[in-house]
Parts: sequence; C-alpha cells; structure tokens
Amino acid sequence: MGIGKLAFFLLCAFLCQLVFSSSLPHLCPNDQALALLQFKNTFTINLDASYSGYYPKTAKWNKSTDCCSWDGVKCDEMTGQVIQLDLSRSQLRGEFHSNSSLFKLSNLKRLDLSENDFSGSLISPKFGELSNLTHLDLSYSTFTGIIPAEISRLSKLHVLSIESDPYELRFKPHNFELLLKNLTRLRVLHLSSVNISSTIPLKFSSYLTNLGLSDTQIYGILPKGVFHLSNLESLDLSDNPQLTVRFPTTKWNSSASLTKLYLSGVNATGTIPESFGHLTSLHRLRIASCNLSGSIPKSLWNLTNIEVLDLGYNHLEGPISDFFRFGKIRSLSLRNNNFNGQLEFLSFNRWTQLGLLDCSVNSVTGPIPSNVSGMQNLYSLFLSSNLLNGTIPSWIFSLHSIGILDLSDNHLSGNIQEFYSESLYRVSLKQNQLQGPIPKSLLDLQGLQFLLLSRNNLSGQIASTICNLTKLLVLDLGSNNLEGTIPLCLGEMSGLWILDLSNNSLNRTINTTFSRGNQLIVIKFDGNKLEGKVPQSLINCTYLEVVDLGNNELSDTFPKWLGALPYLQILILRSNKFYGPIKDSRTDNLFAQIRVIDLSSNGFSGDLPARRFENFEAMKMIDESSGIREYVGNIYSYYYTNSLTVTTKGLDLELPRVLTTDMLIDLSRNRFEGHIPSIIGDLIGLRTLNLSDNRLEGIIPASLHQLSVLESLDLSSNKISGEIPQQLASLKSLEVLNLSHNHLVGCIPKGKQFDTFENSSYQGNDGLRGLPLSKDCGGNEGVPQATTPFGKDQEEEEGYSTMISWQAVLMGYGCGFVIGLSIIYIMLSTQYPTWFSRMDIKLEHKILMRMKRHKKRH
Repeated sequence: MGIGKLAFFLLCAFLCQLVFSSSLPHLCPNDQALALLQFKNTFTINLDASYSGYYPKTAKWNKSTDCCSWDGVKCDEMTGQVIQLDLSRSQLRGEFHSNSSLFKLSNLKRLDLSENDFSGSLISPKFGELSNLTHLDLSYSTFTGIIPAEISRLSKLHVLSIESDPYELRFKPHNFELLLKNLTRLRVLHLSSVNISSTIPLKFSSYLTNLGLSDTQIYGILPKGVFHLSNLESLDLSDNPQLTVRFPTTKWNSSASLTKLYLSGVNATGTIPESFGHLTSLHRLRIASCNLSGSIPKSLWNLTNIEVLDLGYNHLEGPISDFFRFGKIRSLSLRNNNFNGQLEFLSFNRWTQLGLLDCSVNSVTGPIPSNVSGMQNLYSLFLSSNLLNGTIPSWIFSLHSIGILDLSDNHLSGNIQEFYSESLYRVSLKQNQLQGPIPKSLLDLQGLQFLLLSRNNLSGQIASTICNLTKLLVLDLGSNNLEGTIPLCLGEMSGLWILDLSNNSLNRTINTTFSRGNQLIVIKFDGNKLEGKVPQSLINCTYLEVVDLGNNELSDTFPKWLGALPYLQILILRSNKFYGPIKDSRTDNLFAQIRVIDLSSNGFSGDLPARRFENFEAMKMIDESSGIREYVGNIYSYYYTNSLTVTTKGLDLELPRVLTTDMLIDLSRNRFEGHIPSIIGDLIGLRTLNLSDNRLEGIIPASLHQLSVLESLDLSSNKISGEIPQQLASLKSLEVLNLSHNHLVGCIPKGKQFDTFENSSYQGNDGLRGLPLSKDCGGNEGVPQATTPFGKDQEEEEGYSTMISWQAVLMGYGCGFVIGLSIIYIMLSTQYPTWFSRMDIKLEHKILMRMKRHKKRH
C-alpha cells in the first residue's frame, strides 16, 4: 500500500471515529455525577428569587440522565470530565460548605456561581485547589468574610469576578497585591464593593481588558501605568474618594481600545485635559463628582462615538449649547455644574437615541425650545433648578415614551397641558408659576408613583379621581390655590407614603377615613381653613412620623390618642382653636418617639402636663456620635423634602428638612398656668423650649441647666418669679434667651452665653440687676425677696396702697440721701481712705437710680 493510500485510509478512519464518537452520548464519570448531585442536595430552591433571567438549573438533575446533558454542565468531549459549571442565577439557597463536593471536580476550567444566596458563607480556601480554572465568578452570592489568599494560586485565571454587596467581603493586608502579582494572565478583574483598603500596586497583567474596582476603599495615587495598558477596554474605579487620579496630559496607550471609563467619585481635582480627545473609541464616560472645574476642552468634541456621558456634580462651566455635537448620545448628565446659556441645541433633529437628559442645577436660561422633534425615545427629562421661563412646550406633554419629568424650581408659567404618555411614573413641576387646574390625564395614569405640583398657582378642586392612582407613593400639592374639601377616598390609598395638601384653601371638616393597613408616613394639612375635630381614624396610620395640622380652624381637645402611634416624631397643632387641659398620664407610654411638638397659639389651659413630658423618651437622648445627618419623614428625600415652620430663636423659620436632632417644644400663646415642671430638665436633647405668653408662675427650675444643647429658651410674658438660676450659665449652646415681662429678681448670671444677651432678654423684670442692665449688681447688698406676682386687675385695685407705701420709701430715701451727703462731706474734710469714698459714691448712685426709676413708674 503506497504512502498516499495509507494516509488517506488513516484520515478516513479518524474522521469516522470522530463522527462516531460525537454521535454517542457523553458518558459522565460516576464520581463526577455523584459530586454534582451531592452539591445540588446541599441547597434548596429560593422561590423568592424568581426574577427575569433566574431559574432553577439544578431542578432536573437526576441519576437517570447523563450529567453532561444537565443544565449548566459542560463536559470534555473526549474524557467526559466536567470542565464547565454555570449555575449563575440558579436560585440556590443554603450554606456553602468549605468541604463541598464541588471541589472534587478537579478538571473545572469555568465556574460561575454568581447571583445565588449562600447565606453569608465564607469563601472556601479549597477554591485555590481548582488549579485548571480560567474563569471564576462568585459575585453577588452573599459570601462574606475574608477572600482567602489561596485564590492567588489560580495562576491560569483569565477572569476573576468576586463583586459583593458593600464590604461584605474583604482582603487581608497585602493579599490584594499578592493576587495581582500571581495572576499574570488576567484579562478581567471585577472586585466592586470588596473592601480592599490599600493602594493599587504598580503593575497589572499586560493582558488586562476589564478592571473594575469601584467602591473598594482604595487610596493613594493611581499609578499612571493603568492608563497605558494597551489592551484595556473598560476601567471602573468610581466611588473611591481617597483615590487621587491624575489624567495623562499626552496620548494614552489604551486610547485605541478603551470604550468605557468610569471614574465618578474619585479625587481628580483640576480641569479635563486635552488628552481626552484621543479616546476616540470611547462609548461611555462617567467622571461625575470629581471636583473638576473649568470649561470643556475643544478636543472632547472629537469623541463622536460617545453614547453615555456623565459630567455631573462638578464645577464645570461654559455654554450648554456646545453639547449638540454628540449625535449618538443616549444618556447625557450635566447635573450640578455651572453651565449656562440656552437649550436651543435641542432643536437639532439628531436626538433620536436620547433616552436621558439631565441638565438640572445649572444656570440655564430662557424658554424651553418649542420646535423640538425626533425625541421618540426620551424617557427621563431633568431640567430642574435652573432659570427657565415661559410655558412648557407641547412637545414635552406629547412624548409617548416619557417616564420621568422633572422641571421643578424654575420660573415656568402657563397651564399644565394633558399628558399623552402612559409610561409616566414620576412628575415633578413644583416651585414654578404654573396655574390652572390639575390636568385630568394625570389622574388616569395607572403607573404614576410620584406627583409633585407644590408651590405653584394651581386652582380648582382636587378631583376624587385622584384616588384611582393606586400605585401613588408621594402626593405633594402643597402651597397652591386649591379649594373645596379633601377627597374622602384619599384615606383608602393603601400604598401612599406622603400626603401633602398644605397651604391651600381647603375647607370644612376632615371627613377622610384612613383605612387600616395604610402606609402613610407624612400627613400635612397645615395652612388651610379646615374645621371640626381631628379624625379618629388617624390612629390607623401605624407608620406615621409627621402630622401637621397647624394654621387651620380646628376646634377640639388635645388628641392624646395620637401618642399611641409608635413612630410619631412630629406633631404640629399650632394656630388652631384647641382648648381645655392636657391631662397627665405616666402609665400609657404615649409620644415615646416625639421630637417636635408645637401646640402654640391655641386655648389650652390648666397645668403643664409634667407626666406627659416624662414619656418623651426620644428627647432624653443626644445622638450626634455617628455624624450622619438623618431627617424625619424623608423616606423619599430625593423627590420630597418634609419642610416645617417653627418658632425658634425669636423667629418664625421654615426648616426645609427636619433633622432628627431638631428637638422642639412650643407651648406658647396658650392659657397654661402653674409651675414649670422640673422634669423638663431630663429632656436633654431639646434645642428649643418656648413657654412664653402663658400664665405660668413660680420659679425657673434649676434643672434646665441639664439641657446642654439648648439653643433657644423663651419664658417671656408669664408671671415667673424668683431669681435666674446661676446654673443656667453653663448652657454653652444657648443663642437666644427671652425672660422678659416676668417678676424675676436678683442678679443676672455672668459668663459664657449670658455675656452675649442684650437688654431685651430681661426687660419688664424690675427686680433684676446686673449686666446688660444699667442697674448695678453689688456683692454686699442682700438680694430682694421675690414678691407675689400680681395680675393687671390686682395692680389697678391696689394702686392706691402702693402709692402710699412708695411715699414712705421716698421719705426714707430722702433722709438717707441727706445723711449720705453729710458723711461724704466729713470724709472729704478728714481725708478718709479712698476705698471708703468709692463705696459711698456707689451707694449714692444706687439711691439716685432708685428714685429716678420710681418717678418714671409713677
């Protein structure tokens, strides 16, 4: 047989064998099948994780079929050994054991266990024994703890992805550096939200195409070599504020291949360099919150392939119209910068792909262009907090694709037209000059979740069809000219969290019945013309944090039952017609979480409710250790801010947001009587205490000195007697003090904040002496005793006897004055010591001042 025939025969035999072998089923070795079944039986199927793309891949694994045919399993065609296992999104739940049977699959090359629920299991060091692995993905499967150093032994790895929820996973010191040193073949490295807490090593795998280290607490200066990795396609180092990034000023080695660059939230202070113009392959660029300043370099307009551009939260400036050059843009965010000019670039018919446009919080002026077309894919439009004026053009209302519309905080006028989009779920037009009725089409949008139209000039009534918005979470119609009654059905909207109808002209009684199981957190009906009683059904609003019914015409006794709401933190009933006593109770544990209670300008009477104060548990703490600013009732603070008008530091102030530390008690302008309870001194978190314009008597309790963070104390216009407790001088935070128009006596405390208060803090207290008053407070005289306070009627009735008593006093003063002058003459003539002279001069001055004050009063 010739060589050619032999070769032909062998080739045919090989091809026949290959065809024959490929037609046979792959026989999975028994040990491999057993290992897989044991692994499967370790977990349950998480039925709660039935999202799109998630399904239980192991559900149909069984002994009767070849394991190489199982879902997610791939075997070597020649040996039958399992070489790939893809169980991502397989709804697995349970503990991942350190000695799992999975580690018997020693020939594995690709292993993907991402997006399961391994219930806080540790990553086993035995992963390091799977030495043939080229791909390993353990991301978002609830692993916790330390990433074992043994992972660094997987020297064949091309892809390593161990992303997690923030800081559930971490490296030991130097292990991250060891990882990069050993894994020299890496092409993809994703460790987002893993706590690395170290600097980035100088050297990376030269094969690297994708590097994702966002939110890993890396710090220091980013090595320049990262920008010169010649194969780099995607770089994500965002949300590492302690990482300093210095952009190359010349062409980057990676400029030809780089398509995604995410550096938001790093320290890249300075301007955008001209070198960015070389990144012509770039599709996505995010450099928000980087402290960048200056204008946009002309070279940036060379990035004609840009689809996603985020320059938000910087200090960039220049005309916003220049951005018309990005014809392929799908998402453009310029939020929170200093861009100016007008939006005429929207008139160019080249925005067919644009899905998101965010120019909020800039200095954009003029009207929104009316001749805009071609935005059939626009889903999110943010133009809030600018200087826009004119009417809202009809093309915005005609967008069928629009889902989010935010034009708030501008100077827009005219009517709100009817909407055509059925995709709308968030509409914010608040703080403009819009007028007319609420459009009917808004009330028919079944998917609407956020409707914010406050601070406009809208008129008409609130139609009951608004209750058809079954998915509504935030309804803010405050500060308009709406009238009529509050729709009864609002209380039946079980999903509503925020209900703000404040500062309108709504009238009559609140007949709304709030159903059980509702989710309301904030109810603001203040600033209307509402009458009658507080609806008892509010007790069904279990999650309420804020109730503001102030500035109405409500007439009721104190609704103490509101105190049973377990999360209630703010209760405002000011400026109504509430009346009667507030009964004491220490046993019912009401108002335990209250932080702001304002009952001012009503007709409440009787003693101050001392035992109610004892229930104010939240006010008995000062919690500022965390340093995190927390707000009351702002569950959707990005969309809605819970503003509040309070009287503090002598002024009516509107707090745009209420901090959990803004603790206030205002019971002023009522008819309370009796003593100030000393128990108030236990409310050490108080910042404002206002008990002015009542009929309180007795003394100022010394326990108030325990209110170490108190900033405003107003006890004016009462009948309080006695001295100002010296202990109050220890109040370092006290900025405003008003004790005027009482019957206080004695010396004004000295030192610290008391040295800053003016006469107005003490006027109308004839028995007070010392700075800042002109009456001297000597140390040798006895302190006048507190006199029984008189009412105005009593003073008039006893005016005659008072006059007689003062005549006797004047006679005494006259005699004393003559004697005093005689003593002075003798002293001067006999050369008495000068210190004695000074003492007598002071005495003479006091006598004269008292005589002048008497003449002024009578």
